[in-house]
Amino acid sequence: MASSHIIDYKLYGEDMQYVAIELDPQETVIAEAGTMMYMEEGIDFTARMGDGTTSAGGLFGKLMGAGKRVLTGESLFLTHFTNQGQGKSHVAFAAPYPGSIMPIDLDEANGELICQRDAFLCGAYGTQLSIAFNKRLGAGFFGGEGFILQRLRGDGLVFIHAGGTMTERYLNNETLRVDTGCLVAFENTIDYDIERAGNFRSMLFGGEGLFLATLRGTGRVWLQSLPFSRMADRVLANANVGGGGRADENSGGALLRGLSNLLDD
Repeated sequence: MASSHIIDYKLYGEDMQYVAIELDPQETVIAEAGTMMYMEEGIDFTARMGDGTTSAGGLFGKLMGAGKRVLTGESLFLTHFTNQGQGKSHVAFAAPYPGSIMPIDLDEANGELICQRDAFLCGAYGTQLSIAFNKRLGAGFFGGEGFILQRLRGDGLVFIHAGGTMTERYLNNETLRVDTGCLVAFENTIDYDIERAGNFRSMLFGGEGLFLATLRGTGRVWLQSLPFSRMADRVLANANVGGGGRADENSGGALLRGLSNLLDD
């Protein structure tokens, strides 16, 4: 695998962050479609089928990579932003919902990171994006993200985003149980599985869901305080603001129903 481009960056904001990437001439950053906030003069961008790594394997490899991205629920294309100018220039990216952005050096993460399927925001050119099938049936069916997680490989910087506040935990041959929706990413030295959330009564009435993610081993784990699905559930649960159980059109009922239809899709 070729070495990733070396990029500099600066994070802005606290609760609704964005990241500004500084590119030297001919440096490139790849990003999910629709996440660009602004770009300065000299930056050129193009949508490509694949991450641009040398292991793509020609057209067939690109088609296979695109198919895998469809399985993770992402766009067929990644956007490549390249500095075609003579001096340094900047391009900025923002998360699609309120939360935090975390920079991670893949070289310090044993060259690989496993994350939830919508966590990747952008990364240095040379980063390889693929999918990671969960080998355990229990983790696949009840792990929130299903059988498919996203795998990031390389030796450069990547930026992941999550809802609310993101925190990094280091496990030293320890076990950590986490709400399945609060798990964002983990290093490949961590073993991931799913277990029941207590006894039958606790599972039904405890309010913590039926299953918990169990993380074991030595390495880093990243968690989010407010999964988007949890926030959306609360919004929809309080959508009936008008009389008679009907949403008031003048109070944003139409907007809330539109959000509901979007989530159903």
